[in-house]
Amino acid sequence: MEDTRDRKDEMGDEKFIEDQKHGAGDGISHHDHKILTRKILLKLDVRIIPILTLLFLCSFLDRTNVGNAKTYGLETSLKMTDWQYDTGLAAYYATYIASEIPSNLVLRKISPKRWLPALTIAWGIVTMCLGFVRNYAGFVAVRAILGVTEGGLLPGMVLYLSGIYTRGEMAFRLGLFYTAASLSGAFGGLLARGLTEIGKHGNQAIWSWIFIIEGLFTVVVGICAYFLLPNTIATASFLNEEERNYAVTRLHLDTPSRLAQDGADHPHEALSWPEVTRGLVSISTWLSACAYFGILAGLYSFGLFLPTIIVELGYTANQAQLWSVIPYAVASVVTVGVAILSDRTKLRGVIMLFTLIPAIIGYAVIANIGVAHPKVKYGMTFLMATGMYASVPCVLVWNSNNSAGHYKRATTTALQLMIGNSGGFVATFIYPNKDKPQFHSGHTVILGLLVAAWFLVLANVLYCAKVNRDKASGKYAKYAGWGDDDRDPEFRFVL
Repeated sequence: MEDTRDRKDEMGDEKFIEDQKHGAGDGISHHDHKILTRKILLKLDVRIIPILTLLFLCSFLDRTNVGNAKTYGLETSLKMTDWQYDTGLAAYYATYIASEIPSNLVLRKISPKRWLPALTIAWGIVTMCLGFVRNYAGFVAVRAILGVTEGGLLPGMVLYLSGIYTRGEMAFRLGLFYTAASLSGAFGGLLARGLTEIGKHGNQAIWSWIFIIEGLFTVVVGICAYFLLPNTIATASFLNEEERNYAVTRLHLDTPSRLAQDGADHPHEALSWPEVTRGLVSISTWLSACAYFGILAGLYSFGLFLPTIIVELGYTANQAQLWSVIPYAVASVVTVGVAILSDRTKLRGVIMLFTLIPAIIGYAVIANIGVAHPKVKYGMTFLMATGMYASVPCVLVWNSNNSAGHYKRATTTALQLMIGNSGGFVATFIYPNKDKPQFHSGHTVILGLLVAAWFLVLANVLYCAKVNRDKASGKYAKYAGWGDDDRDPEFRFVL
């Protein structure tokens, strides 16, 4: 086993897979294996990533369209105060966060092909219901239900992708759909403006069409996803038999712990509470999750003050919406580039130690009371956006890369997102309108959280490196051959 692990470390995953297959006597050259790998990845990328991007885009739009509806008289129509409106947002975040772990635990039992589209259809219907609420109580109740239905999507997609791609391929794919959806979300205001042109009909207010039409679109996307998404790599109908067999082999050789304890190709289905517990107490998970909390607090708040900075430059509110797209666009390009680098180097936390620095510099400058020139502040938003967005794909896949078996990976993935998404509560309360236009207190809080995130990432890198050294020295020898377990000495943590 030690010889096998050393060979894999020295040669790299691809060549190791090729040699293993040659050892099995398949008679296929290294070059042919590379061609087959590229062919499989192209098919997976074309078939799966666009669908997940659409699902995430729908989630993004249906999560944020309440802000667009507010500008068209939502609060006035429902006779709500600002405090009541914020309570509705808080209700959404609370149920969203609470649903993430349970959703991931049932994903395998119900199957991704059914569960992810079912969640999408459910929250699409709930979003449509928001267009028919008539008072504050109805608004809070529907927003709370929306959080329950949406909460399982992102952790479910991360878990789903971990069974489709190898550990060294996930960051790029997550970077693609995450940045594409987020960039498209920057145009949510323009979409809302177009939908309100429908006007008032009967008892339906102008703002209600934002929820009704976007919710209907989400339902259609969810139905299409059911027919297009494969359950697993082994059942993907768009791959031929040779491609499916090779794709499964790649996953097993990339992470030997994927194999079931009895050596079968099909992992055990039973829910394992010890694995859930291991996920809940994982040191690595808590370190990266708390770092993610700081990053998401910054991302959630970024859109709150960006338009204010642009308006200071002398642009109108409508022009500010257009100018706000530019930092997002630059960040999207950088994020994809960083994700590719992360996959090529098979590094996550180490990359984040560099990507977080521009965001920290940006907030350090903008939080300075003496920096009042709008052009300087607008320039800093590029550093802030690129630094935070470029860190997201790395941190999203880090726990998934370093967790096995299935139910520990399901728990750590959801737990990290549950903790990270709590950053939405911070963003809601640290940028009050009375602090415009400087927002010194809010910027200072985010600066502190990002600095803390940097040190938490460093601590996790050092912890993972220590575990790898301990495995190499034999301290984890008793877990050898345990199969679906990340304590197996053959399972090396990604730094």
